[in-house]
Amino acid sequence: MTLVVKLGGAASIDPATTVADIATLSKAGTELILVHGGSTVIDETLESLGIKPKYVTTPAGVTGRFTDAETMAGVTMALAGSVNVDLTVDLQQAGVEAIGLSGVDGALVSGDRKSAVRVVEGGKQKIKRGDHAGRITSVNEQLLTLLLDAGYVPVISPPMLADDGVAVNTDADRFAAAIAGALGATLVLLTDVDGVYADLDDPSSRIETVDSHASLEHVEAAASGFMTRKVMAAVEALKGGATEVHIADATVDTPINAALTGDATTFTAALLAEVVEG
Repeated sequence: MTLVVKLGGAASIDPATTVADIATLSKAGTELILVHGGSTVIDETLESLGIKPKYVTTPAGVTGRFTDAETMAGVTMALAGSVNVDLTVDLQQAGVEAIGLSGVDGALVSGDRKSAVRVVEGGKQKIKRGDHAGRITSVNEQLLTLLLDAGYVPVISPPMLADDGVAVNTDADRFAAAIAGALGATLVLLTDVDGVYADLDDPSSRIETVDSHASLEHVEAAASGFMTRKVMAAVEALKGGATEVHIADATVDTPINAALTGDATTFTAALLAEVVEG
């Protein structure tokens, strides 16, 4: 089994438990890829550069970072520099043959550049220009397979390579989804909660399984804020060829193992079959 694990960048997440879990699984023979974001480190980096972080909401209600030229420099510094190096070092210290990469390396993740985005501001839809972001259309799975076959654990983050040859930002959950889909892998999206809650304030209301059109509608209605992108990523991963997707808690002792044994909101391939047939 190949696992793609995406580690969220919330301030409450300590990567140590995920690193330890990856080390255990890797030594047992599981092929693993670690994808990471770094929202907190990005914001800290931007603030240290005197740049105010910018967030926008699309007409579909999805919230994301707006990445203009100066923000893009800070994003690259934080992700491909600080966070990626730290995680790669941590894995090496845990006995894992880790190799740090960005989506630009070897055109690992590439696609179309989006220079403008439709947003909602003050209750009105507007076109916001100057965005350095992209829509993923291709993953270099041959490069990933080469590294996995050689025993490496790739540690990967945005940016991605745009069709005009420029490094641009992209959502890290959907970045991980594209990689998992290309490899036919299981995707684990680790965040600071243990799944999607039907009632945002009630952890006992976690939606356990998404395996039908009705359950997809239920989880889409329940998701809000950044969780909306994780649900989108889960569906995209399955459509791309992933076998299963888990949205799970990164703050527990063995987060990957917990996700794989049911402590998560799990999206199965049965969902895709029903959606396609419907």
